[in-house]
Amino acid sequence: MAELPSRDRSIRILTIEADPIIRSGLITCLNRFEDLQVVAEAEDLAGAWQVLTQGVEIDLILLGFPVVDLPMSFAFCQQVKNNYPDLPILLLAASGTAELTAAFQIGIEGCCLRGSSIIDLVNYIRQVASGQTSWSPAILQQVSIDSKPRSNALFDRMRQSSLQQIDRTLSTLNTDLTENLSKLDRLILTGRKRELNTARWIVNRLFPAPPNPSISIAQFAPANLPSQPKLPAALIESERDNLTTRSLFNRIAAKLQSGLENLTPTALEIDILRRDKKQELFYLILRQFEGLLDELRFSQMTIEQLAAKHPQILPDLWASVTTDFFGRYHTLSIADRQIEIIPVLLQDAAIVNTEILAKIPQSIDLFNYLLFKTPLTIDRLTYSVGSTAATERACILLENLVIQMANAVMQPLLNRFGNLESMKSGFYDRRLLSSREIERFRNDLSWRYRIDRYISEPQAIFESQYRIFIFTDYGIKQIPIYAPRPVELERLAGIPLVVTLTLEVRDALSPRLVSLTTFVGSGIVYLLTEIIGRGIGLIGRGIIKGVGNIWQETNRIRR
Repeated sequence: MAELPSRDRSIRILTIEADPIIRSGLITCLNRFEDLQVVAEAEDLAGAWQVLTQGVEIDLILLGFPVVDLPMSFAFCQQVKNNYPDLPILLLAASGTAELTAAFQIGIEGCCLRGSSIIDLVNYIRQVASGQTSWSPAILQQVSIDSKPRSNALFDRMRQSSLQQIDRTLSTLNTDLTENLSKLDRLILTGRKRELNTARWIVNRLFPAPPNPSISIAQFAPANLPSQPKLPAALIESERDNLTTRSLFNRIAAKLQSGLENLTPTALEIDILRRDKKQELFYLILRQFEGLLDELRFSQMTIEQLAAKHPQILPDLWASVTTDFFGRYHTLSIADRQIEIIPVLLQDAAIVNTEILAKIPQSIDLFNYLLFKTPLTIDRLTYSVGSTAATERACILLENLVIQMANAVMQPLLNRFGNLESMKSGFYDRRLLSSREIERFRNDLSWRYRIDRYISEPQAIFESQYRIFIFTDYGIKQIPIYAPRPVELERLAGIPLVVTLTLEVRDALSPRLVSLTTFVGSGIVYLLTEIIGRGIGLIGRGIIKGVGNIWQETNRIRR
């Protein structure tokens, strides 16, 4: 649970959501509206209850239903209604979620369907905060009182019992994963968690909760439902875009639960971070990137405008992530002086952009794919949005962007405040705390930049490749992807050009040298075996024959 800084807005919201990416995205989007303010957030029911009991002024609770499991989430709603009857609750639930009938009966003021556009959600919030009842029509169709057929009662109880058991086991696993575990134990528990999530998804897909259409919705006149404003085409289709983006983000977030070790021979700036700080930084970049996409959608930017503004988009994202990760007002004491680190770190924006951000491959293609649904070209073939190949390539490009953005966040810190004890204790891995290890780490990074600039990058350009970093279940790996780079190849000069020419000469001479070596080797083998070998064989046989004759003559004389 974390309280957010207060601002003067009319509707003060407490948001409760277990998924950190969804919660951060909600906060970012809602705070853009002048009449809304998320004053507190909580990831579980205990944290939410603590906010309420501390007397934080709340006008509305936005509850991602369910939080932990259905019984506990429903009990929380009942407790809020008993103790704070004038505090409205707006549920954010998926269609088919159980207990919505009971929630409707106890007087929950509203329920919005998960996956709705941010505009619709804001309309629901305004309706509920003004004292009206506002339930999604799709959810209202499934809500009824005592409408389940008796023949399905046993089946529904078994289904619900199974889901509750899965939820309880998942809750236990989440608790266990927060403890210090060996890599093997963590991998085993992470695998069990994935299996349980898969089982829950299969149960919900194969055995969905039966719809309950018998409720009368006459009491919810159209005037009480959120108005549907005429939106531009980009906003009308934003729900579909959000689903595409969310699926990518969920895939990457799942990988962040596993190992984050650097499995490549290349030194990365993030290697100096503790695992929890590394994970926190990756999550922060994901949610900031998601907020950036929402902002670009709401601005109704065209594909031509995006191309013009693209060089500034990633530096702006870097500045925002750096500020949030280290803290806007984080102050260090250096030589009896108090220094705010963010203004100092942001002074390296040009260096960071030149060395890292501008070199992130195909970032403009990724933005176009997510915002404008443009197809991706992979190995000279074009794949449309939603295809397996396009989804895999978009996921790879986004993972590389997240990892490189994290490196960009850490680079100015290592250059300017890398050896300060306060930074070591707050961020660094315990294996890299000594001054010697830090200097060795920084030297490795310096050599990596030199090798990349003069050897690795020219070779990748010459081979029509990008070498990008991805997340796996065991750590971070580097893979090549094919991409023609003729313009960059023509611009090479100096040492990088010499490297490509050397590779070209090697490629030209290597087959001939191999052929020559093979020919000479074959001649030497023939000489040794057919000529010298046979000659030696004849001489040897003559010697043996002579020795045999002498031996026979000696025996004859003795007789």
